[in-house]
Amino acid sequence: MILDERSEFADATALSTAGTGRALFGDVIDLGGAAFNPVVPGDVGQGRDLYLVISIDTAVTSGAAASVSFELSSDAQAAIATDGTATLHYSTAAIPKATLVAGYVVAVVALPWQNPAYERFLGIVQNVVTTALTAGKVNAFLTTEPAKWSSYPDAI
Repeated sequence: MILDERSEFADATALSTAGTGRALFGDVIDLGGAAFNPVVPGDVGQGRDLYLVISIDTAVTSGAAASVSFELSSDAQAAIATDGTATLHYSTAAIPKATLVAGYVVAVVALPWQNPAYERFLGIVQNVVTTALTAGKVNAFLTTEPAKWSSYPDAI
């Protein structure tokens, strides 16, 4: 898998423990404005498939039964809005904290190509439901070549 520091949202980055609801975490990627790809405006992968990968680095914990969803959003400002006004490109289902253990792969998905159109800044928003988190770290990045290898038990 090919990784580029400039296409990383989070590298063992702690999730927000401030409470429930949406919170931007990690870095944002500056797509460079409307002209970042002069051939096809809004083509984040510049003609190639681009994948969002989100995985758990350190188990997510909370004092009760919390669930977390992750949203890939873009906005005109670097401080991507967490009030629902940012452009949503992808969202996971709400995942119970018991599932969010170290090594769990939350998502490996191809980015939507243009619809809806990407705004200048791209980032990941966590959405916590029920109760605040107490810990948890996440890896999130874009890549053209996600790891697709899986280990399966012997069929004997």
